[in-house]
Amino acid sequence: MEIHYTYKAADDLERLPRDVQKRIAEKMRFYANQKDPLKFAKRLTDPAEGEFRFRIGMYRVSCDAIEGKIFVLKIAPRDKAY
Repeated sequence: MEIHYTYKAADDLERLPRDVQKRIAEKMRFYANQKDPLKFAKRLTDPAEGEFRFRIGMYRVSCDAIEGKIFVLKIAPRDKAY
């Protein structure tokens, strides 16, 4: 699957410390290269926040999956994600 970051998600990622940016980017590439990357995700009950979320350390990555692509919508600390 391909990964696409929205402007909001790219801005969220840019504001994080460099080591956290690297960890999130590497983990998202790992998920994208899997046969079924959404098996690592949890489905969200409120689709306004995105359809799925990945937990990467102390961060939540909210995303949608459309036509074989993952669209990252938001990256936030777990305590402030929702």
